Amino acid sequence: MANNSNFDNWNLLKKKLNQISLPPFFNEREIWWCSIGINIGCEILGEGKTFSRPVLVLKKLGINNFIAVPLTTKIRFGYHKFHFKEKEVCAILGEIRKMDSKRLTKKMGKLSDNKFAEIKSELKKLIADPL
Repeated sequence: MANNSNFDNWNLLKKKLNQISLPPFFNEREIWWCSIGINIGCEILGEGKTFSRPVLVLKKLGINNFIAVPLTTKIRFGYHKFHFKEKEVCAILGEIRKMDSKRLTKKMGKLSDNKFAEIKSELKKLIADPL
């Protein structure tokens, strides 16, 4: 759970990120460190001074916008496991969101077509599954 100081620090960083005039170039299937910030309640949040965590770029919506899914190394039920750079990683499919490329800080690599298709298939199942 975030305290008010964390929200204040995130807001300061968010103002700096918003001033970036030339965000990085990115593509679908890439994994990036991304300043996702401090969020409310049990929503996934970033860590450290840059409030970051890895994300997978699922869909490029333009030169500045994309749909991403946050990643974690914590294995939990409902997460989609895969291997990336010899580590077991999970896509937190329930936390999919639209983001601006100004949040991207460092490219980590790119998923194979097969792994990417697997994650997209799992996401489609999650969305299509009736409650």
